[in-house]
Amino acid sequence: MDSRRTSYPPVTVTAELDSPLSRWLWLVKWILVIPHWIVLFFLWIAFLLVTVVAFFAVLFTERFPRPLFDFNLGVLRWSWRVSYYSYGALGTDRYPPFSLGPEPGYPARLDIAYPERLSRSLVLVKWWLLAIPHYLVIAFFTGGAHVDWWSGGLITLLTVIAGFALAFTSRYPRDLFDLVVGLNRWVLRVAAYASLMTDAYPPFRLDQGRGEREDGYPR
Repeated sequence: MDSRRTSYPPVTVTAELDSPLSRWLWLVKWILVIPHWIVLFFLWIAFLLVTVVAFFAVLFTERFPRPLFDFNLGVLRWSWRVSYYSYGALGTDRYPPFSLGPEPGYPARLDIAYPERLSRSLVLVKWWLLAIPHYLVIAFFTGGAHVDWWSGGLITLLTVIAGFALAFTSRYPRDLFDLVVGLNRWVLRVAAYASLMTDAYPPFRLDQGRGEREDGYPR
């Protein structure tokens, strides 16, 4: 397969499945992550405000100010780590750090390539018009047309199934893990596009697997 046609270089999502995982800890993670959810509530308000400011910056300068870009990337990284620990994947029992940074030692990682230039015309339509088909898809994945992983949807259902598999077998089925990561990868790509962080349209493709090569194609 030609990776030049199938890769999505702007967004790289990687996830390492920890082993062993607790058979029962997943039942109380909804309590353990409450402090993160409180912080993320305010961070996502700031994320939306920053995106509005970035909209006008791109419209007039064709640039997403780097400090604003780094902040939004940090919010997405934080959200992905919390999701990975809790009911977006249950892929680790390591408590996620309270951090906007990359945290390379954590098993769930996200990176978005900083764009030197962004289209003034696309910024007017991509977040509300061009992304609509993807919104419909990820609404099924997440239980709503927004980027969170704790409101139901296919991802939460599959993660709960993985939790029961852990409880009865002490194992996380590898194929199920790859599918869950692939669904999350799709959501995060759309989040980056809709929040104006890239002009590259996300592919309608379920890229499963724990990691991606530098060209963005899953391995």
